[in-house]
Amino acid sequence: MTFLWKTEDLLPAIAGRPIGTMPPGITGISIDSRSIKPGEAFFAIKGDRVDGHDFASIAVANGAALLIVNEAKLPALGRLTVPMIVVDDVLAALVRLALAARARSHARIIAVTGSVGKTSTKEMLRHVLEPSGDVHAAVASFNNHWGVPLTLARMPATAHFGVFEIGMNHPGEITPLVKMVRPHVAIITTIAPAHLGNFSSIEEIADAKAEIFCGLEPGGEVLLNRDNPYYEHLEQKALEAGVQHIHSFGQHPRAAFRLAEFDGGPEHSTIWALIEGETREVRIGAPGRHIAENAMAALGAVRLVGADLDAAADAMATLSAVKGRGQRHRLKIGTSTLMVIDESYNANPASMRAAISLLAAARPQGEGRRIAVLGDMLEMGAFSAGLHAELAEPLLSEGIAHVWLAGKDMAALKAALPETVQAVHFSSTEELTSYVLAHVEPGDVLMVKSSLGIGFGRIIAALLDSFPPMDDTARP
Repeated sequence: MTFLWKTEDLLPAIAGRPIGTMPPGITGISIDSRSIKPGEAFFAIKGDRVDGHDFASIAVANGAALLIVNEAKLPALGRLTVPMIVVDDVLAALVRLALAARARSHARIIAVTGSVGKTSTKEMLRHVLEPSGDVHAAVASFNNHWGVPLTLARMPATAHFGVFEIGMNHPGEITPLVKMVRPHVAIITTIAPAHLGNFSSIEEIADAKAEIFCGLEPGGEVLLNRDNPYYEHLEQKALEAGVQHIHSFGQHPRAAFRLAEFDGGPEHSTIWALIEGETREVRIGAPGRHIAENAMAALGAVRLVGADLDAAADAMATLSAVKGRGQRHRLKIGTSTLMVIDESYNANPASMRAAISLLAAARPQGEGRRIAVLGDMLEMGAFSAGLHAELAEPLLSEGIAHVWLAGKDMAALKAALPETVQAVHFSSTEELTSYVLAHVEPGDVLMVKSSLGIGFGRIIAALLDSFPPMDDTARP
C-alpha cells in the first residue's frame, strides 16, 4: 500500500501525542466525515459553523484509520476505539503538516490569486501540466485559511507540480498562506472590484493581492496581467518585495506571453499565442475571451516551470469548463433543447460581464431566447447599488433582452433597465426558481450567475431535476 504519510513521519510533523495502536500510515487526509475514505486520517477541525469533533464517530464508521483531535475534546471521545493523535489545536496541527509537506516536496509550485479567474486558471493548469508529470492541485476552491494547508498536507512527496489557489476577503489574509506554499511562480490573474465592501478602493484590493509576492521562493517568478489598469502598480509592488523576474501576459504589445488574436465561438475558441517570438495556434475547449486570457497565464506558467509547452498547448483543446464556472448542460425540453450555462459559483462585476459575453455568444435553437438569470453580487458594501445598476450597460450592449433577477441588490439593476428589456425581479432565490421552471421555453439559453451565498446552485439543480439531459454527459 502506498501511504500519503507514514505515521513515523506524521507524528513528529504535527507534534501530537498518540493514543492506541497506530496504523503504519494514512492514505489521505479529510476534514469531512461524509466523504472520508477508508485508510484516511480525519482532522476534526472546528469551523465557524460546525465542530469536526461532533462528527468523529461518523468518520470512524466511514473508515477513518486515524483521528486527529483536540486535547480539550478528548474526554467526549473516550468511547471511540480508533487510534487518535491528540494535539493542542487541530487546525494548527494541519498547518504544521502542510509545512512539512512543502519541506519534503521537490515539485515546482505555482500559486494563483486574483479578483477573477483563480479557480478556472488553477484547473486549467492542472489539465495542461498533466502531460509533463504528476500534478497536485486543490479540489474545488480550497483557497482560504484551512483550504490551503489542507491542499498542501495532501500533496504527495512524488508530485512533479503543485498548483495552489490563494484567496482573500480582507487585507493580510494572503501573506500567511503564500508563506506556506512558497511558490516558484506566482500569478495574479486580474484586479477587479471583488469584496469591495471590505476595502476603501480597488487599489487596496491590488495591494492585498500583491501580498503573494512575499512568499515567493528565492529566484522565483511573477506573472501579471499587462492589460489590467493595475499592472504597473503590481509591478512596483513586486519590485519592492525584491522580485527580480517579472513577466506579463495579455493582449498588450509588450506582454511576454501575448494573446495576439482571439477567435471566439459558442462552445470553444481559438487563439494565436505569441510566446518567445513564436506564434502558436491554440484551440481551447471552453468558450469566452476571459478563458483565453486565463489560458495565456497558464501557458506562461507552464513555460516558467519548465514543463512541455507544446503538450500543454495541445491539451487546451480538451479543456472543459468547471462546475459553477461556465459548465454547460444541454437538456431536453419538448422536442427541442434547453441550454443552461452554470455560472452559479460566484460573482463580481468583472465576472458578471464575462458571463454576459458568454451568453451573448451562445446560439439559441429556433425561436429560443438568451436569458440572463442573475442574483446579487455580495460584499460590495456601499458601492453595491451602483455596481449592480452598472450591469445594465453590458446587458444592453450585448443585446440581452430577457433578464430574470433575484436578491435585494438586483433591484437596482431592474430599475436601471429600460422597458425594451423584459426584466422580472424577485426577492428570493426560491421565487425565481419557480419562475424559471415555469417560463423556460424550447430553444432557450439560460446563463445563471450570482454570488455563492445567494444559492443559485439551487436553480441549476432544479433545472437538472426537471429536464433530462440530451446525453449522459454535460458538454463543455
